[in-house]
Amino acid sequence: MPKRKTFGCSLGLAVAALLSLSACHRASFDEAPFRERGQAALLPFKKALKQALVRGMEKGPEQAIDACRVQAPALAAASSNEEVSVGRTSHKLRNPSNAPEPWMLPLLETYGDPAQKEPRVVEIDAHTVGYVEPIYVQPLCVTCHGTSLAAAVQAQLRAQYPADQATGFEVGDFRGLFWAKIRR
Repeated sequence: MPKRKTFGCSLGLAVAALLSLSACHRASFDEAPFRERGQAALLPFKKALKQALVRGMEKGPEQAIDACRVQAPALAAASSNEEVSVGRTSHKLRNPSNAPEPWMLPLLETYGDPAQKEPRVVEIDAHTVGYVEPIYVQPLCVTCHGTSLAAAVQAQLRAQYPADQATGFEVGDFRGLFWAKIRR
C-alpha cells in the first residue's frame, strides 16, 4: 500500500514539475522578434499583391480575379524562404489551396470579434512560430467579394471556384489573415 501512495505522489510531483516547466517556457517566450520577422516577411507580399490587384482592376475585375488566382501564390512563394513562409487564409475560402492550417483556426475565430484587430504571434511547436495580421475588406475588394457582384464576375468566379464561399462581404468586414510561419 505505501508503494502506491509513493507512486501516486511521485507521479503527481512529476506532472506538477512538467506543468511548471511548460508554464516557465511560455512565460519566457519573447514575441517581439517574431512579430518583427513576421511583419518584415509579409510586407513585400502584401505590397506586391495590392499592386497586382490594382493593375488587374485597371483592366477589369476579371483580370483582378486572375491576379488573385495566378499571381498571389507566386508572390507568396517569392516572399518565402527557408526561414519563413507567407500566405493568406480565410474562414470563407475562395481558393481551397488557401485553407487554414490547424494553428490558424482559433485565430480566425478570434478575429471574428470586431474588437480584435491587432496582429498576433503564437507558438506553433518547438521549432515554429506563427504570425498573423487580419485582412479587412477595402472598397476595392467588394467588386469580387461583395454582396452584389456583376454578372461577368459571378460567372468567372463560378467557373474558376465552384465552391466559392468568399462573397457577401461589406467594407470593413473581417476577410481573413495574412500569415507567416517562422522557424526559430
